[in-house]
Amino acid sequence: MVLGCLHQLMVKMTRKNKILLTRKLHDFALKRLRKKYAIEVHSGKIPMPKNKLIDKIRDKDGLICFPYDVIDKQVIDSAKKLRTICTYSVGYDHIDIKYAKRKKIRIGYTPKVLTEATADLAFTLILDLLRRVTEGDRIIRKGGWKEIYGVYDYVGNDLAGKTLGILGLGRIGKAVSKRANAFGVKIIYHNRKRLARKIEISTHSKYESLNGLLRKSDVVSIHVPYTKQTHQLVDMNFLKKMKNTSFLVNTARGNIIKEKDLVSALRKKIIAGAALDVFENEPIGKNHPFTKMQNVVLAPHVGSSTIETRKKMTELTVKNLELALSDKKPIYTV
Repeated sequence: MVLGCLHQLMVKMTRKNKILLTRKLHDFALKRLRKKYAIEVHSGKIPMPKNKLIDKIRDKDGLICFPYDVIDKQVIDSAKKLRTICTYSVGYDHIDIKYAKRKKIRIGYTPKVLTEATADLAFTLILDLLRRVTEGDRIIRKGGWKEIYGVYDYVGNDLAGKTLGILGLGRIGKAVSKRANAFGVKIIYHNRKRLARKIEISTHSKYESLNGLLRKSDVVSIHVPYTKQTHQLVDMNFLKKMKNTSFLVNTARGNIIKEKDLVSALRKKIIAGAALDVFENEPIGKNHPFTKMQNVVLAPHVGSSTIETRKKMTELTVKNLELALSDKKPIYTV
């Protein structure tokens, strides 16, 4: 009996943990993972079909997933050996966190490393909207630039002197405020709770109620997490409180905006324009109403898409997994 228990212990010690990846990571990460674990990488349709995910995760100890993978109770229940879920994202609303915790599954995610890249994109979209850069690009490519523009033709807006309303002055919101300061922009913000005075001073920002922020801002930039409270927060009621000369920018989560209301507000000129990196359902196609509007700038969910940032996210995802499977706390855990 003692020999049998010893044998089982040795088998357990020598068995490689099994890992499922719902999509390929960088080659350096796959090489590192293969040295320690038995890994399986999904290579088919993205996102990984749920029935396939449920089947493949049954015997896995760890899961590396992406923000479009829905890791709900049904998926978690099918994974009898699962010890950790590590998502390649700063958001984790696609995971049933409460249920995973009940199952004692560690959750790893990748905040901070994508802050600067996402802030860069948000500020790029702000500049693009006000100066109509991609609109001009489309005009030229379609052969629409026939003569040098005059004093009233194709004019944009100065950024200097404008008021930027940051909805959610967290890590990314603060990084956006830093960029705005260099352009001579007045910054106001709204959070659920007002920040400490020293933070307001360091970010050159002033707290406003939500209604006050919408009423005063020339640009509203969204940086709140997606939760039940922020689901379709930006609806027609929200948009009607904005200036009809103001712009909306979203680099957070698509479902924070009620898209049909935004489409209507843009058509009726309730607001002047919008720039969006995220959408209710992704990817969007060429027939989406936004693609027909000249006052809308579109990006294909690329807030963190820089060479440097994506590598950092991969490194952090792998490190979170390694720590969790060693019964240690991931670097960033929920």
